[in-house]
Amino acid sequence: MNRYFFSDMSVMLGRSMRHIFRSMDTIITVCITPIAMMLLFVYVFGGAIQTGTDNYVNYLLPGILLIAIASGISYTAYRLFMDKQRGIIERFNSMPISRSALLWGHVLTSLVSNMISLVVIILVALIMGFRSTAGILPWLAVTGILVLFTLALTWVAAIAGLSGKSVEGASAFSYPLIFLPFISSAFVPTDSMPKVVRAFAENQPVTSIVETIRALLSSQPVGNDIWIALAWCVGIMLVAYVFAMRAYKRRAV
Repeated sequence: MNRYFFSDMSVMLGRSMRHIFRSMDTIITVCITPIAMMLLFVYVFGGAIQTGTDNYVNYLLPGILLIAIASGISYTAYRLFMDKQRGIIERFNSMPISRSALLWGHVLTSLVSNMISLVVIILVALIMGFRSTAGILPWLAVTGILVLFTLALTWVAAIAGLSGKSVEGASAFSYPLIFLPFISSAFVPTDSMPKVVRAFAENQPVTSIVETIRALLSSQPVGNDIWIALAWCVGIMLVAYVFAMRAYKRRAV
């Protein structure tokens, strides 16, 4: 690792963040769809959905947050693809800076911008009646899980951005991730699903993450869900990191 790695990375982070703040529609776009879905499900479908809770927005919010993250990371793939297409990656790699600093700058920018989007969505949920009995430590645990989930998906986005042959191909990978929460316990309990669908829903990463966040925010025992959620997040992040770095090094040669 270059001894100036952290200073180089901070410069690249600043570069990417300036792009975000000069085009705030990125964050606004990421927020609009999850908020619209939250309004739709709470005020239109909420009365017909049986979840065993009186406050459906409390039940729904964890899944909405994951959908927002899955939507937001597509912009990382897009920005990386544009840097690749314009020769920015090769240009920076020809300079005396840490080679992976540019990639880390994009990843950390994704983390910061997604956290801003999640704060906006939680504020809207509070207006809609969301309430939590959780203390500081459970909220910190929720934040940690969301950070890990964001990093995991962002490294997946990095692979798509570096490997995509077109803008559409680089960002289209996020669509299955956005719809994954629909086949989970994010909107309805898995008990109501057909056996095959239920088996898939109960054994995919979103369900364990949603159940963990939901339990933490309602001050309920998390059980084994938290360890399963952490294993999914860390596992996906490590595997995606390895493949993303390989794809990036091929561009750097």
